[in-house]
Amino acid sequence: MRQEDRSALEELEIDLLLEAIYRHHGFDFRGYARSSLRRRVRGAVAAEGLKTVSGLLEKMLHEPACLERLLLGLSVNVSAMFRDPGFFLVFRRHAIPLLRTYPFVRVWQAGCSMGEEVYSLAILLREEGLYDRCRIYATDMNEVVLQKAREGIYPVDVMQKYTVNYLASGGTQAFSDYYTAAYDHVILRPSLRDQIVFSQHNLVSDGVFNEFNVILCRNVMIYFTRPLQERVHDLFSRSLATFGLLGLGSHESLRFLTTEHEYEPLVAGEKLFRRAH
Repeated sequence: MRQEDRSALEELEIDLLLEAIYRHHGFDFRGYARSSLRRRVRGAVAAEGLKTVSGLLEKMLHEPACLERLLLGLSVNVSAMFRDPGFFLVFRRHAIPLLRTYPFVRVWQAGCSMGEEVYSLAILLREEGLYDRCRIYATDMNEVVLQKAREGIYPVDVMQKYTVNYLASGGTQAFSDYYTAAYDHVILRPSLRDQIVFSQHNLVSDGVFNEFNVILCRNVMIYFTRPLQERVHDLFSRSLATFGLLGLGSHESLRFLTTEHEYEPLVAGEKLFRRAH
């Protein structure tokens, strides 16, 4: 079979796999950027010891454990505490004064993965004296990573990097005060979860569930096609209060989106926006 024929067949197999995941299990990856999705599907085929995407489809439909592994492989769950510390520094200096004017603050951390960024936000809000009057809704489509986020347990060997990020983000305490070391892992202080609600929510298919003063969705939509980005930003528009704040990842943008006119930069050059109307 010619290479172009093999490629066309593989694309058809991937289409069938994504359609089966959506129709049988409700997880919709059909609008994800194709190149990165193709790499992850190929990785899943190899990890399962299979030769074709069709073989992966059959195994996924008949083995629940395979589905769980596949969802983990297709989802992007790479993060770090205080990732892009400049963003958190801007949030501390410019967003916090605005949030102080609210009697109660509702925050949506969309696509929270294993919780690194939501705990970063909890630490920041605690240090600024706002945590007790905040409620953070941390959502992800994948229940497996949500459970890891609830546990708040991370490898000890990443804590040096996280400490550097924390200090660069304007942290005011000793970062080691926020966790306890146990063997080769650290456990975050349980009090950091006091105002966090972890819940399953699929940005692709689920709708509005509250009105928020802050929505953070960072380094998630870089894996979405433009139509899916439009869909998610429409969801955010309907979920964000007037004068609410929207935080995006360093490689994400509002440019050319239909909702672009609704926002203004809170600080020039940073991916933190205020909804103007």
